[in-house]
Amino acid sequence: MAYTIKDSCIACGACVAECPTDAIAEGSVYVIDADKCIDCGACANACPVDAPVEA
Repeated sequence: MAYTIKDSCIACGACVAECPTDAIAEGSVYVIDADKCIDCGACANACPVDAPVEA
């Protein structure tokens, strides 16, 4: 199951740098492409506001 990013995202970019599959798209709130996400949790571990969560 892929991760999603909650509205609490502050668009800091920490998750983007950690994603091994480049599944995260930048924006005012970042978005994870479920087809590319391998459910590794690297984004969640890097996020200072706990925005990425398992869907």
